[in-house]
Amino acid sequence: MLKAKIDGIQEACLLEINNASDLQQINAIKIKYLGRNGEITAVLKSIKEASVAERPQIGKWVNDAQKLVEGIIADKENSIQEILKQKRTEEETLDVTLSLPQGRSIGALNPLTLIKNDITDIFIRMGFEVKDGPEIEFEYYNFTALNIPKDHPSRNNSDTFYISDNLLLRTQTSAVQVHVMKSQRPPIRIICPGKVYRPDDDATHSPMFQQIEGLVVDTTVTLRDLKSILEEFARLFFSETTKVRFRPSYFPFTEPSVEVDLSCNKCGGAGCNLCKSTGWIELLGAGVVHPNVLEECGIDSSKYKGIAFGIGVERAAMIKYGIHDMRLLFDNDIRILKQFK
Repeated sequence: MLKAKIDGIQEACLLEINNASDLQQINAIKIKYLGRNGEITAVLKSIKEASVAERPQIGKWVNDAQKLVEGIIADKENSIQEILKQKRTEEETLDVTLSLPQGRSIGALNPLTLIKNDITDIFIRMGFEVKDGPEIEFEYYNFTALNIPKDHPSRNNSDTFYISDNLLLRTQTSAVQVHVMKSQRPPIRIICPGKVYRPDDDATHSPMFQQIEGLVVDTTVTLRDLKSILEEFARLFFSETTKVRFRPSYFPFTEPSVEVDLSCNKCGGAGCNLCKSTGWIELLGAGVVHPNVLEECGIDSSKYKGIAFGIGVERAAMIKYGIHDMRLLFDNDIRILKQFK
């Protein structure tokens, strides 16, 4: 008799669950059958009225019914929630094909960012790693480790922003090269993009500007490898016909040192106002890393050689886009910036 009652309650419950269409109805069913005063709970409470011999069997019937109902309720809840989720997803879907309101323009990267990204991408494709370092630097890394003597003009307050006697705003990203050479054994093939600071401010100089310096240290690198790398860079960055010229120069951290000129991309070397009728435009400084720098960084200069170069991002942008005043790149003049979308 009791078994038939339990089966009847179970069948009625399953029928109601099957017909339920929302979570409120499911919750009401849970209360009706499984709550403190629910029908299945009531049968469980009535076990005390049965004989001691019947109680285990009745308990098993009730527990089986309770587990079955609980499992089906959980499945139904999951099913309803999934339907609601799908419906909400469909209702909240954004139409990404909608056009922008009339008159609203889309922003673009600053030309300096475009140039920096282009240069970086070229050297990454040539097998260089990108390294970064602090903009507030110790004097040792910015000057001493780079073979720059104490009496060199670049160490004066007129050429460097000092924070204290030993701290400064870095004047070149060559300091990053020192950090890398001290922590990483050759072969080394890196570029170091970043901001640098010098007390200059005119049409071709800024107190803050960006450099991308490159370094290769290996057993067989030579000045010829340096020229080959820079010729490939000029070809990819400017044009297939761009030529590279080396002129002797002096930098404390390279020996020999060179200034690197490019054939004018505006006139092709014939002479114009951009190249001041010379057919050439100065772009960067480079050279073979001085043995003193290698030794200071713990690299055996009798076994390893290095080549290095430094490209001014603003300088490269001015040459590529034919800009005569660097300050135009920092003024945020929308008329200028719109040209680089």
